[in-house]
Amino acid sequence: MTKKLYEYNVDESFEICLLIKSADVRMAKNGNPFIAFTFQDQSGQMDGKYWSATSDDIAKYVPGKVVVVNGKREMYNNSPQVKIVSLRLTDAAKGEPTSASHFVEHAPMTKEEMEEEVNQIMFDITNPYLRRIVHNILKKYQEDFFEFPAAKRHHHAFVGGLSFHTVSMLRLAKAIATQYTQINRSLLYSGVILHDIGKTMELTGAIGTEYTLKGNLLGHIVIMDEEITKACEELDIDENQEDVLLLKHLILAHHGKLEYGSPVRPQLLEAEVLHHIDLLDATITMMSNALDKTEPGAFSERVFGLDNRSFYKPLSHE
Repeated sequence: MTKKLYEYNVDESFEICLLIKSADVRMAKNGNPFIAFTFQDQSGQMDGKYWSATSDDIAKYVPGKVVVVNGKREMYNNSPQVKIVSLRLTDAAKGEPTSASHFVEHAPMTKEEMEEEVNQIMFDITNPYLRRIVHNILKKYQEDFFEFPAAKRHHHAFVGGLSFHTVSMLRLAKAIATQYTQINRSLLYSGVILHDIGKTMELTGAIGTEYTLKGNLLGHIVIMDEEITKACEELDIDENQEDVLLLKHLILAHHGKLEYGSPVRPQLLEAEVLHHIDLLDATITMMSNALDKTEPGAFSERVFGLDNRSFYKPLSHE
């Protein structure tokens, strides 16, 4: 049975089929272009550089394509890396896989299981205005919501990652609201469900994930603010009433700080809680992904999304 990418040891050579997750064309110091790849299979993602790329290479090796990589696993700045010896597209005539679906990671829950959890929480949104707005938006983007990743790379970057991230946050929100009964459950749950749905317009999808023009220029926070306005117009709800303004504030403030992309900082209890559970779920996922690929008694690769820190996996972790 062919080993997967992360099953190879450091300095071990391989020739395996991998999906091109991303392919950024950059310029080397000598003036020659190279391609900074992110390769992927079901074991995870790993970067690799393809030096002195030709115009034909740049046109051929694009996100979503499956390639045969002849290379070796190395470490660079405490992060795993593919040293590329040679590269070619897979050939169906040779029985090699050509579909990206063989290489993508999936959420640890089925689409049906996640749909059921989200539908159940809708009964706890007792505010009629918020419930109608959430239902309106969720219905519009339901198919993509349960298929898209939550990010291009850093956390929940897999098929169904967006909805799985949301379900995880809903579980945290329910536990926190049970402990702190002063929390407005309708508002918090509505904010959790809607906070990242804008990523269905910010990103291109789970395979070869890139940012759309709208995503680059506006971002998912602004996109969702606009979607709430559209929902209010369709439902004949006054978007200037307090319930809607509070919901919009949760969306606009959920990154916590201006430098992290939020137009405003949290000024509501529920907005502060939403920010923290979003950050907590993303952080635990990024750390877990790194530690899953780490031997007990060793430090993980650096995690860019967590200030480029490495994390120790205790011997007792086994």
